[in-house]
Amino acid sequence: MPPTEPPKPPAAAPPPAPGTVRARIGWLGIVGFGLLIALLGVVFVQARQSMLLEQSVAADDDVLVVGVLQSELNFHQLRAAWRELADPRRPEGAPPDAQALARVRERFTAWQAGVDKLEAPPQRALLADDAVARATLQTQARFATRAALSLGPAPSLPLDAAFVQAGLRELDQLEAPLRALSARASAHLAEQAQLRAEAVRGQNRLRFSLTAFLAGLTAAFALVALHQVRQLRQRREALEALARSLAQARHDAEAASRAKSAFLANMSHEIRTPFHGLMGMLSLLRETGLNPKQIDYLRTATESADHLLVILNDILDMSQLESGRLTLAPTSLDLRALLREVEALMRPQAMAKQLSLHVDTAPELPERVMADATRLKQILFNLLANAIKFSDRGEVVLDVRLRPGAEGAQDLIFSVTDHGIGIDEATMTQLFNRFAQGDSSRSRRHGGTGLGLEISRNLARLMHGDITVTSRPGEGSRFVLTLPLVAAPPMSLPAQREAQPEPAPRRLRLLVAEDHAVNRQYLAALLEGQGHEAHYVANGLEAVEAVRREAYDLVLMDLHMPRMDGVAATRSIRNLPDAERSTVPVIALTADAFDDTRDRCLVAGMNDFLTKPVSPAKLGTLLRQFFGTGQPGRPLDPDAPPRPPPGAEAGPLLDEAAIAAALQGMPRERFAALLAAFLEQGPQTVQHLRAAVRDAQPLELRVNAHAVKGAALNLGLGALANTAQALQEGAAHLPAHEVARLVQRYEDQLQATRRALQNAGLLPPARR
Repeated sequence: MPPTEPPKPPAAAPPPAPGTVRARIGWLGIVGFGLLIALLGVVFVQARQSMLLEQSVAADDDVLVVGVLQSELNFHQLRAAWRELADPRRPEGAPPDAQALARVRERFTAWQAGVDKLEAPPQRALLADDAVARATLQTQARFATRAALSLGPAPSLPLDAAFVQAGLRELDQLEAPLRALSARASAHLAEQAQLRAEAVRGQNRLRFSLTAFLAGLTAAFALVALHQVRQLRQRREALEALARSLAQARHDAEAASRAKSAFLANMSHEIRTPFHGLMGMLSLLRETGLNPKQIDYLRTATESADHLLVILNDILDMSQLESGRLTLAPTSLDLRALLREVEALMRPQAMAKQLSLHVDTAPELPERVMADATRLKQILFNLLANAIKFSDRGEVVLDVRLRPGAEGAQDLIFSVTDHGIGIDEATMTQLFNRFAQGDSSRSRRHGGTGLGLEISRNLARLMHGDITVTSRPGEGSRFVLTLPLVAAPPMSLPAQREAQPEPAPRRLRLLVAEDHAVNRQYLAALLEGQGHEAHYVANGLEAVEAVRREAYDLVLMDLHMPRMDGVAATRSIRNLPDAERSTVPVIALTADAFDDTRDRCLVAGMNDFLTKPVSPAKLGTLLRQFFGTGQPGRPLDPDAPPRPPPGAEAGPLLDEAAIAAALQGMPRERFAALLAAFLEQGPQTVQHLRAAVRDAQPLELRVNAHAVKGAALNLGLGALANTAQALQEGAAHLPAHEVARLVQRYEDQLQATRRALQNAGLLPPARR
């Protein structure tokens, strides 16, 4: 069967060529570098503009002109006050007028301050190139120095009439130079104003140019950003389209996977059903008298059938591993016994090729370990079969040792070594890939699907281990299976007694529902060979009618039958009015090997699951599990109460310790109200449980049972809690009739619990 190929997602847009990408990156780099240079130029021009503006608007010239004009004003005020002091009408020899002298001193002080300011270093530096101005200021400074000797705060010369007259003459002589200096200062001020205006106009023109340049740069950036936004939007739309395509592809792949699983389940049944008949008939044919040639033909046919069955199992295992539905069933097993079984089964293959097969075990190996025996043997069979297949000489050794693992734990190391053709490096990289084979040139001679090693490694990793390989061409290979050691608890004496073989049960009366004629013949041979009486029907309707008419000890029910399948037939049997007929054990008989099929059978009310091909050993084991070695009939009294499943024992109705703890945390009236509310909801809960049983909804049954279990535990209602726990745990695997009995038990316990609470004084007595 070819593997199902998932649908391909729509082709995405092709990526740009490398040359186009490099050209785009180069163009963006050039544009970016140019923009960087332009921005640096703008920064430089703005810095230069700021410096020029600071120089053009310097305030030193303004201070100088203002100082000159202020000095001239102070000069005229001083001369006017001096003339008043030198009044010719004052009698000769009379002292100066005190008020006039005070005004002269005041004006002189103000004028002298202005003269000193003009003599300060900044103003002196500005007037250094003007000889007339410098001479005027020097003359003015000399007069101020002499006058200060008589008019200063600490005069050293007398202020007489001669000094006053001489000072007035000097002041009159200073008038013309000071007027000229003021005129020159005014002209300089006008010239500076004109220069400033020109500088401002120039800077404005430069600023406008820079603004236009920056606007152009901004527009360029906007265009580039708009282009990038458009590209990002296009890429986002492309990614969204790709995401939608991938989502659709994922949905299609999941649908294909579901279809593949359904196809494999159907093919498993369709292929295993004729295989069941084929291999059964071959096994029966072996018991008849055959001549040597016929025996050889039979052996060839059996080997071919076994080989086809191995291929089918590999494909089903791979499908279950892919879907994550393959689960492990670890049990306590005798490791050395398992290795002896593996050796015994593989030794004939080794002897056929004249190879030596050895199994070496370390003495420190534990007696029993926890592992899935079926899957562990599957891995070891696969590794040993490959070692024997690709070896033509020497020996094949299975060596089992203990090795320290992580965090103080220990690992089991299974090493399979051969002296075969070996594996080269190129093949080693593909060795654990699907459908890959170690030697394609020898694959036709050796056969195989190429799935064995991949399945083995996946199984090892499912067990939290791994498989590694070392090899050299022409010298052989060594495959190492590493598994964490999980020690098994010691077996109890009852478990050891159960492990002892039991004799077959006595004669049973069985009903077999099977639509395939060959399978009916094979099952008839098996059952008659074990001394049982069997009746046969070809579809589910006939099975229901047969159970309604007659009593049987057990029903073997095929799942895939015309008119009515096995699941529907089982539900109809469970709904029969006769209690004995409706509770007959029903065993699913199918070639469908998937776990969800098993769950569907158990939910429908079947008691167990028997996969095809059915061997005499499996059939005998199943019958012993149900009937042991006693009488085959079912001596059940229909009126007798059924034996409750584990966990459903009634026990005490009330848990006194839980009730006492609850009363410590709340008032008695509050606790009584909670009890009354719980019991009032009881009939509705029973309706929900029965509906879940009737509609075959184990999840709904489990949820409701879990809810009432928790409430019953909190309120100290022990029997109700135990029954609810049994319903929760048995919802998915107990037969429907046993679940229905548990629901009835829960309903009966509701009334008994109410009476027990009333007798204990926790609820008021019932009204009459």
